Amino acid sequence: MTDDKALYAAVHSDWRSDEAKSRDASRHPVEALTFWGLRPKMNILEIQPGSNPYWTDILAPYAHRTGGSYYVTGADLANPKLSEGSRKARADFTAKYTTRPDLYGDVRILNWGAVSKTLPADLFDFILTARSIHGWMQSEPGTVEATFNEFYKALKPGGVLAIEQHRAAPSAYGKEDPASGYVSERYVIEQAQKAGFVLAGKSEINANPKDTKDHPFGVWTLPPSLRSTAYGSGKDEDPAFDKSKYIAIGESDRMTLKFVKK
Repeated sequence: MTDDKALYAAVHSDWRSDEAKSRDASRHPVEALTFWGLRPKMNILEIQPGSNPYWTDILAPYAHRTGGSYYVTGADLANPKLSEGSRKARADFTAKYTTRPDLYGDVRILNWGAVSKTLPADLFDFILTARSIHGWMQSEPGTVEATFNEFYKALKPGGVLAIEQHRAAPSAYGKEDPASGYVSERYVIEQAQKAGFVLAGKSEINANPKDTKDHPFGVWTLPPSLRSTAYGSGKDEDPAFDKSKYIAIGESDRMTLKFVKK
């Protein structure tokens, strides 16, 4: 239990979906955000929440109710090559989160991507990136390094970079397969430290020792995705695929890391 009543209220609110709440036992939002050091009146930046904005429904109302501000990176509308799917996803996100100022406050969506690569400097107290690093590793060479450098510049001195990421086995360091969704903890720590961050803590609240990390369709074989085809393959799901083994494993083993800008 946290002493932060506003955080507890946001997590246990009636505006969060039943689906999101069903994942709390695996994602431990109160414990994770408390560990990361979320506090009232912070300028918060959430990175790439995607189509399932689990953290958004906690962080935006929390910022609104505690005198802080909430920013989020969205699909880069300055990029002429941006897909129609990405444009629609951003429009849907905008429609949901910018039309309820009573609930979410003044949600500020930042262009960030291939063209708009720069975030506001020295503005944020708290940046959260959840399960995105494997995607950056599959982008153009140098993307991971540039992204961590950008986070460092965007945070105020003393600001927090909070990371949640599917965790590969330690033996995977140096030969990770980011297409599987898993990244070694050592790799993530090294990348953050190269950018100047100091590791302030590691937590095992999101560890899952039952996760063998060798699933046929990567981390997406596990809940909540429970895929029966390769991610991004475009193939229809296989109705004969036995998902019971993966349901029994539960959600992925994840690192929960806290870095600070000195």
